Amino acid sequence: MESEKGGAPPEIRRPPQGSGDGLAEEQVMSEVHLGCPPHQFAPYISHFTVSVPSRFDRTSGNSSSTEAKVCEVDEDGDLILTRRGRPRKGYFVVSIKHNITSSIPKVGLQVWRAELVLADFVLHMMYRSPNFDGITALELGAGTGLVGMLLACNANTVYITDVGEDVLGNCSKNIHLNVGIFHRKASVYVRELDWNCSWPPEIDISLPSEQSYHWSESDVAKVRRASLIFAADVIYDEKLTDAFFSVLKSIMFNDPQKVLYLALEKRYNFTLDDLDVVANGYSHFRSYIRDEEGADEDDDLPHGFIGRPIVLREIPQYVREYDRGNDVELWQIKYVNPRT
Repeated sequence: MESEKGGAPPEIRRPPQGSGDGLAEEQVMSEVHLGCPPHQFAPYISHFTVSVPSRFDRTSGNSSSTEAKVCEVDEDGDLILTRRGRPRKGYFVVSIKHNITSSIPKVGLQVWRAELVLADFVLHMMYRSPNFDGITALELGAGTGLVGMLLACNANTVYITDVGEDVLGNCSKNIHLNVGIFHRKASVYVRELDWNCSWPPEIDISLPSEQSYHWSESDVAKVRRASLIFAADVIYDEKLTDAFFSVLKSIMFNDPQKVLYLALEKRYNFTLDDLDVVANGYSHFRSYIRDEEGADEDDDLPHGFIGRPIVLREIPQYVREYDRGNDVELWQIKYVNPRT
């Protein structure tokens, strides 16, 4: 990653557990942003260099002779942009507008390490198999939108979701910054999805506009057909974790083929209750997941989710110049309907 004015690769200041009102103004900083100019609260652009494997020839509909042109509109009024093919020179660059620090409720304005790990996984799957070609995908808690934009290199339809006008507006700006890397038939939608509200979200019957983050009936129908769901760095607060899995269950309940890929970072804090340094947020997450290995039909699944960790050492690092560290995990998670 290079910042607009250069700078060393970044490290971390972890957000504390919890996101109550008392923490609303506390400023936190991702390790990814160390090396950016200090004390800068305005949006900043960093450039992430993505390696392309030398034997990658799966252009999947991309054409280097196709010029990007503006702008067609789909049935919901969202922009459909024709894209250039990915440059064949061993790498491409993704530009991300972000804040260097933020309050805890607006951590989606920053790039976090688990997001980059999930980006590596997405790139690996795109480069090594056809499984991500032409799919409809949903990203939850997308933040800056990095993972969703990389998915759009091969997917036909990507829904990038988060909550809050600031985060969604910044995500939309990042999409326009990077439209040249998208698959030429890809449609990318930015939508507001509050996990504290029920799924499906309320339908907006008014005329759509480019700046609207509301859902239409066709949006909900498309997400119901989505085969893959992605989320990164959404596990840091127990109440938000509860809300996340509640929405996830509603989305996955009627489709056992849906798969979630979730990247997270264990965050350790000293607590008076434990008199020790513990990762309570991670422990709460694990309470929702039964290990897929060894699970059978007679197992009690109180939440209905089974999962398995993906071995990160088998995933090359395509996004250059960041340190994965030892506390990031990547999980494949499915929902199993309880037997009635």
